[in-house]
Amino acid sequence: MGALQRLRRLVYSPVRQAAPLFLDFLAPATLQLPVIRCYTTAPSAQSKDNGTSSQVGPSNSKAKPRYVLTKKQRDYLDRALRVNQAGELAATLIYTAQTPPVVRAHPHLRPLMKHMYDQEVGHFSTFNKLIAKHRIRPTAMYPIWEIAATLLGWSTGIMGREAAMACTEAVEIEIGSHYNEQVREVLSWVADADKRGEEIDDEIKDLLTILRKTRDEELEHLDHAVENDAKEAQPYELLVNIIRLGCKGAIKISEKI
Repeated sequence: MGALQRLRRLVYSPVRQAAPLFLDFLAPATLQLPVIRCYTTAPSAQSKDNGTSSQVGPSNSKAKPRYVLTKKQRDYLDRALRVNQAGELAATLIYTAQTPPVVRAHPHLRPLMKHMYDQEVGHFSTFNKLIAKHRIRPTAMYPIWEIAATLLGWSTGIMGREAAMACTEAVEIEIGSHYNEQVREVLSWVADADKRGEEIDDEIKDLLTILRKTRDEELEHLDHAVENDAKEAQPYELLVNIIRLGCKGAIKISEKI
């Protein structure tokens, strides 16, 4: 079984709605959490009652204690969001460079290319806001990734529709897997909080929603690529393996630099 089939089986395996929460990473958006305004958790201290209370309801005696992220978990989020922002930047630049030659040769693909580009722009905007809000340092490799993504998009675009779609397939296999790992990690925190009898922060719930939605849309792009003859690219195996290796390297580098 190839890498694509294994990834798609992992992500799209049917899970009943009554499945334990920690299994949710197996099925995109099986359990929909509410979208909250902000997403990261900071340690919360119990405040003294000075005569006023923000607690809604007759009593706060049954409120669960707040689940507080460890330094290791906060560092994980910093790295994840830095990589996500860089990856979405690269995706927008790849489609920007690919679209003119692909659409010139295949005008019927204009709506699809625009649809995928618009979704990547939305992802990029989301992670830009999160990076700025939480003062996370973007990767220092930004200028290099800009050049590399543009060259990748342009070169695969002029190679033809099949090569452009093979590029999308390769990128989304790695990116879809990367987002799925993040969903898995955050869900482990939710399970840990439940085990402790603690309440996960609304910000983490919102982050989980964002990661699921982004993952699902990236994997939708993978499906579009396969449907549009990505596997007919020549040389398919060499092209896909080189791009996947480059994605893996970029992820590792962006986590640290």
